[in-house]
Amino acid sequence: MSASAKLAAGGFALHPAARLWEAGVAVALHPVAGTALIADRPGAAALMAALALGSGFRIGGDAPVVAGPGAFETLTSGSSGQPRRILRSVESWRAGFAVNARLFGIGPGVAVAVPGRLMHSLSLYGALEALELGADLHLLDGLRPDRQRAALAAGRVEVVYATPAQLRLMADAGGPLLPALRLVVVGGSKLDPALRAALRAVAPAAALREFYGAAEASFITLADDTTPEDSVGTAYPGVRIAVRDPAGRDLPDGHVGEVWVQSAYLFQGYAGDDPGSARWQDGWLTVGEMGRLDRPHLRLAGRAGRMVTVADQNVFPEEVEAFLESLPGVTRAAVLPRPDALRGQVLVAVCTGDPAAEGDVLRACRDRLGPLKAPRAVIWRVDWPVLASGKTDLSRIAADIGGLPWR
Repeated sequence: MSASAKLAAGGFALHPAARLWEAGVAVALHPVAGTALIADRPGAAALMAALALGSGFRIGGDAPVVAGPGAFETLTSGSSGQPRRILRSVESWRAGFAVNARLFGIGPGVAVAVPGRLMHSLSLYGALEALELGADLHLLDGLRPDRQRAALAAGRVEVVYATPAQLRLMADAGGPLLPALRLVVVGGSKLDPALRAALRAVAPAAALREFYGAAEASFITLADDTTPEDSVGTAYPGVRIAVRDPAGRDLPDGHVGEVWVQSAYLFQGYAGDDPGSARWQDGWLTVGEMGRLDRPHLRLAGRAGRMVTVADQNVFPEEVEAFLESLPGVTRAAVLPRPDALRGQVLVAVCTGDPAAEGDVLRACRDRLGPLKAPRAVIWRVDWPVLASGKTDLSRIAADIGGLPWR
């Protein structure tokens, strides 16, 4: 099927100007059709198989594909459990491609890189967008972080789609500066101040554009250098945002409630037996995130599913994690509840960094967050378990500390 025929049929298509490199080696663009369930490695072969089908595919996972013509499947990051299968239309991503062509200047001759595995939707999105818009795509999955950084320099890459975890590894790996890099599109979580500074040193000309989104909703907000530190930015073009109470009523600005979105970028539903956490109401979607609008900015509190009640006060671990990662001596943090006879539950922090800073870290948390939100203890670890997306593997950390003393 030709590229124009695929577009008419609602499938992804390959722009005639597109070019592809994998691990620094040029790859011929010859889409070859195969099965609907596509292995994510090697990445170039996975993309060629997906483009040959145009739609009705999934990269990664092992369950049968249910997506039909004009649709496809992706996987959630699985940060709180097993990855869920996301069913969405090709047009829901193509609408974002059109916006980003204008917003980010992606098109023929522009070098775009994705360091992550294509089973992660951020990497797959960046890769398919580059190929459909005619850009030069560099797949860096499988390379060591220092070699990824060297490949960015050698390919004079201008745009990178990455998570903070991937960027941190490349920044820490050492290597050449990246003067050609003009844009870093960051998804998955917010950049901490130390990583932001490191990226500016490595790529001084690069704009950092963090977005808040979800596999179910794609882009929701976009942040830039003018965005307040405690905000995830303003609505991405074409997105409407509302914050609502449990009865579904819109809340005034400044009030914390459930975040709902409406856009052309939303998914169709979950594939498989898992009912998922997203809910629909009159064309609006929520993934269970709590936050508040201080127009035009959105400020997030955390996932409703992670909310912890400490002495009758609702606490969002994400708020505590963000503060911990802003402190000297802490590089990564996860905050989890532990049973407590007096308060019902209390919080414990699991961190990487410098254990000698523990006293200062606990004092700073008590001073800033108060006695209920502040972690009662810190458990230090050398390694940091992450998922394919680069997000923290909370399930693994919870299992690892299950039998550890902490008082």
